[in-house]
Parts: sequence; C-alpha cells; structure tokens
Amino acid sequence: MKRFLIPATVLALSAAAAHADKSEDVLNVAFTKELENVDSYFNSSREGVVLQRAVWDGLIYRDPITNEYKGNLATSWEWIDDLTLELKLREGVTFHNGEPFDADDVVYTVNFVAEEQNGVKTQRNVNWMKSAEKIDQYTVRINLKAPFPAAIEFLSGPVSMYPNEYYAEVGPSGMGLEPVGTGPYKVVSVDPGKHFVLEKYEGYHDSPKGQPEVGTVDIRTIPDVNTQMAELFNGSLDLIWQVPSDLAEKLEQMGKFTVANESTMRIGYLTLDAAGRTGEDNPFTDVRVRRAVAHAIDREALVSALLKGKSQVISTACFPSQFGCDQDVVSYEYDVEKAKALLAEAGYPDGFKTEFYAYRNRDYAEAISSFLNAVGIDTDFKMLQYSALRELRMKSGTPVSFQTWGSYSINDTSAITSQFFKLGSLDDARDEEVAGWLDTADSATDPEVRKENYSKALKKIADQAYWVPMFSYNTNYVFSQDVAYTPTADEVLRFTDMEWK
Repeated sequence: MKRFLIPATVLALSAAAAHADKSEDVLNVAFTKELENVDSYFNSSREGVVLQRAVWDGLIYRDPITNEYKGNLATSWEWIDDLTLELKLREGVTFHNGEPFDADDVVYTVNFVAEEQNGVKTQRNVNWMKSAEKIDQYTVRINLKAPFPAAIEFLSGPVSMYPNEYYAEVGPSGMGLEPVGTGPYKVVSVDPGKHFVLEKYEGYHDSPKGQPEVGTVDIRTIPDVNTQMAELFNGSLDLIWQVPSDLAEKLEQMGKFTVANESTMRIGYLTLDAAGRTGEDNPFTDVRVRRAVAHAIDREALVSALLKGKSQVISTACFPSQFGCDQDVVSYEYDVEKAKALLAEAGYPDGFKTEFYAYRNRDYAEAISSFLNAVGIDTDFKMLQYSALRELRMKSGTPVSFQTWGSYSINDTSAITSQFFKLGSLDDARDEEVAGWLDTADSATDPEVRKENYSKALKKIADQAYWVPMFSYNTNYVFSQDVAYTPTADEVLRFTDMEWK
C-alpha cells in the first residue's frame, strides 16, 4: 500500500515557515478537486457543497451539532397536508446583487429546479418537489409529487434559494461565473475550476449560520498534495483539508500547524455492473463473482493502514447515522480462499481481467485493486476526473469502480440508497424489487414503515452484493496556528466558523 512521505523540499521550507499576515484578513485555502460548476445545482462535488453553504442559503438550517432544525430564509413552516408545506419567509433579506428576497424567488427557484428538463445534476435532491406557489409576498407553499418525509432535511441542505430576476437572465452558466446568493459570503472572482475569491457579505441577515469573521477567503484548486504542503509551509496557504492520514500525522508531530481529524458521512464503496450495462459477458452479472469481490477486500486493513482517524468499516449501502440505515445485513469477511472458490464456481478458476475505475484517493483505489489482483481479478486500473467518470457511468456504466458519496450531508437513507438504486442512470443493479421498497420508504409518513422498507432494500443489496461498501471517511484538516476552527462531522468546511486567533 502506498505510503506518503513529506518531500525534502517541503521539509526544507519548514525551518523558515512564515505564514501570511492575518492582519490582511485573507484566508488562503486549497481545493484538491476541480469544481465543474459553481452553480450549486449543477455540480455534485463536496467542493460544491462547501461553496453552496457559504454563498447561498436554504429556507431551513440544521444545526450540525444538535441536529435541530432552525429557520433561515424561512422563519416557520407547517404541513397543510402530506403533499403541501407552507413556509413563512424572513423579511428584510437582500441578495448580494441588491435584489430583495421574497416569495417570488422561492417560487422561481423551486419551479426551475423541479423541472427535470432543466438538468439539475443531482435529481434526487429536487425531484420530490412538484412546484411552489406564492400565497403572499412572504408566504409560499411547496407542493410535493408524493409524500416525502425527508423534505425538511433536504430543504436544510442542498436546496438553495436563488434570485429570480438574475437567474432568469443568466441561467446556470451565468450563475457559475458570477454567483449571487444571500449567504454569508459573496463571490467577487471566479476562474472556473481554478480560483474563487469570497468576501464577507456585510449585509448578511440574522442567520443561524452566524456572522462571518474572516473578511476574504481565497480558494485555489491545487490537485497535488505535495504542492499544497509546500505552500502551507511557505505561508501562501493557511488551510488545507482532506489531507492523507500519513501526512497529517507527520505534520502534527512537527508542532507547527493545527491538525484536526473529524468523521464524515461519506462512505467508500465499489459499485459492480450487476445489470450488465457494459455487456452481457460481464462477469459481475453473476452474484458469485460479486460476493467473491466482497470477500477479496480486507476492509479492516484499509481502515487501519490508510484511512485511520475516525473511519470505520461499513457493511451497508448507507451511513449508519442516517434514518433507516439498518446495520443488520450480511457482511463479507476477508477470505481469499472463499473468494477464489466463488470465482471457480462461477466459471473463472483462473480469474479474469476487468477495467477498474476510480476518481479520487488513488492510494485507496490501488490498494483495493491489489486485493482483487490477489484473488485472480486482474484489474486494468483507470483514474479519471470525477465529472468524466460520472458521465461514463451515466452513459454506459463501468464493470467495477471505486466510488464515494457524502449524501450532501443529509442524514436520511433516501439521500444515498435511493439515489443509486431506483433505476436511474447511476443504478448498476436495476433491481425493480429494491426500487419498489425504496419508493415506499421514501414516501411513507409512518417512520416504522420507512424503516421496514429501507431494511428490506438494504438487506437485498447486501445479499446480492450489488455494492461492496467498505469504509466511512474521516477528514484531516491542517491549518495555520493563527486560525481558530473546529470542524463538524458533516464534512462541510464552514468559513463562518473560522476566525483569527
């Protein structure tokens, strides 16, 4: 397994590290992954979630510590019936471009994103809404297509409110270049995929997010972690995150930076082409092959050697804290001989060759690939950009790929299992029975009915090894000792929670 070393050039810089003068009130941050579009509805990356929470607001806010729902752009809400949610809106809120916020913005936003032909990237976040209607200037009703008990959770997360006049004029492409929201930070500069500059919004309303302290946040995309390290040491970066565990440990030992580790809702898993999307001769259509893959991977070793921190082995196709995420499913112990026997039983005594795709954590993916090679599954390893791999999977599927999903930090099983197992373009199982159970669980108003049907779906997904869930992620944050920040367990980098010491 790959081990990270701090290069000598970086170590040489450490003796003379001179961090940026906090008196400039500019926090310099690095993203590792290129953000495909700043418009929060037209990307599905974690970096996009970070910017979404900084630049835009939702109607509702969930406290990441207490999980209490609080009013943000809405001050109160009530269910009129199972399909109608009425919300009273906050008065006196102004968008970054000066547009006043009111019911027209909510109606326009909801009606635009709920229309499938408008192409919102992650349909699951919005397709439960049918429409919105204006009752008066500060009262709206959101109409649902079917009962959806997780509505409040989704409204507190990925459903942001946009200025109706501006968005009607510029659309997603314009919003991606010159974003406008009501959030605590306004965007003053965008170099697509490379560089984003945010400034504290002086007109920010009395939001449960809190008022920002740091004046300017300067974010650059720096894909190479060693380059990030060098810039951290020379003072041109103040904060990096998603730092590999080996590097984080070494940096902590140096005592020159603050190193924080926190759990996340993100899980890593293999998705296998059980439905034969890549061809009928695909070995993964055989459940014995899929179970062999599950037995071939030493998940405990991956967690202890690579992820470390607060990560844990995962056996379900969801994150344990999410509502309905039943843990009582079949789990596959690491057993090389059993994996080989299952392959032989399936007609592959000498194994086979397959393409193996990944988009992040090359070291994790290479370790998984090595485990598969050891039982006779010869992997042709292919590392792609996230957007390219997503498009490939949507169009024609992949035989096997290493994927991760953070559920947009939504604490409900519908945000992950239903995203990938309801016959959509990223569903590699195409199991109608599973999809039916998920439909029932997603729409039932009785919590026990929801749990029962999520449980049925999760048990079959595990039994048939449609996915091979492996581990939950943790995130290592490394930042200047001039910066005060306590990360939360939802993998959202919150600039409003940062301040200078």
